[in-house]
Amino acid sequence: MATLYVVEPGCRLEREGRRLLVTQSGDVLRAVPLGRLSQVVLIGSVGSTTQALQMLLRAEIPLCLISRSGKLLGRLTPPMGKNLPLRHAHYRRAQDPAFCLRVAKRIADAKLRNARTVARRIIAVHPEIGDGPLERMDDALRAIPKAEDLGQVRGWEGLAGRAYFSAYKRALPPDMTFKRRNRRPPRDPVNALLSLGYTLLTQNMITACEVVGLDPYDGFLHGDKYGRPALALDLVEPFRAIVVDLVVKRLVNRRSVKPRDFTTHGQGVYLSQRAMKRFLRAYTARLETTVTDWRSGVRLSYQKHFELETRKLARAIQGSLDSYQPLRIR
Repeated sequence: MATLYVVEPGCRLEREGRRLLVTQSGDVLRAVPLGRLSQVVLIGSVGSTTQALQMLLRAEIPLCLISRSGKLLGRLTPPMGKNLPLRHAHYRRAQDPAFCLRVAKRIADAKLRNARTVARRIIAVHPEIGDGPLERMDDALRAIPKAEDLGQVRGWEGLAGRAYFSAYKRALPPDMTFKRRNRRPPRDPVNALLSLGYTLLTQNMITACEVVGLDPYDGFLHGDKYGRPALALDLVEPFRAIVVDLVVKRLVNRRSVKPRDFTTHGQGVYLSQRAMKRFLRAYTARLETTVTDWRSGVRLSYQKHFELETRKLARAIQGSLDSYQPLRIR
């Protein structure tokens, strides 16, 4: 099943039987059978009828509202799942420092190894970058298993992340590169694309958590903070580089999006409708791409891996930690 993205200003969701209609000024732009949807994302000035919202809730299909800048405004979801024993186990594990540390180490390790794969491929094409970023990432990968607390894990993860982005930005054209990762608001086109991608990826993970029965707001690597979906962000980490970063890199290098596709308001940089549509098409195609987990040999689309990863973590929460090994690619 797929995500329906609606970005055209003035559009509205309507219900027709078991179909969801996207209309504009009385014209039907798109009709989607309800059975094909896993979630709906409205971006910008898009509305909905009460009947359409009620149909989505009855079908247990979440609806997300996202601003044009890529910020999550809110989610409309059906009542929380019925797996109370799993949530109780989840909350107990989240209060166990030793369990949190072990899970955090595995998440950080998978994130950095997947990012290292992307950086290695970039450096193979751009040898002038040198091996410095890879060496700094290797230092972090060696240090993380020895970390004594979550602060040390996050510290090494941050250092490795800066090394990774030092290589990543060198693979972009001069008119679309960036100095450093920034957000709230993003202050250049690439950061605007990355922020939107990470927001969408987080929504995918929140949905996966809700389907499985975990609380997306109680995490292990990310600290608790009011309103932050910490567990969803934990699960996002191994996918950032291999999903969002590669989508952005390809769009920029193929000139599918250009500087003229962005506007500046205050300190923030925002996507035009054209750039938004192209990004969403590329992001959706990436989620449908199949990938093999080199540990297990399981080959699924990224979209299906999201739920699989969440179920693996749920099994670890309820039983053996060895059942949780985040997705790794070669």
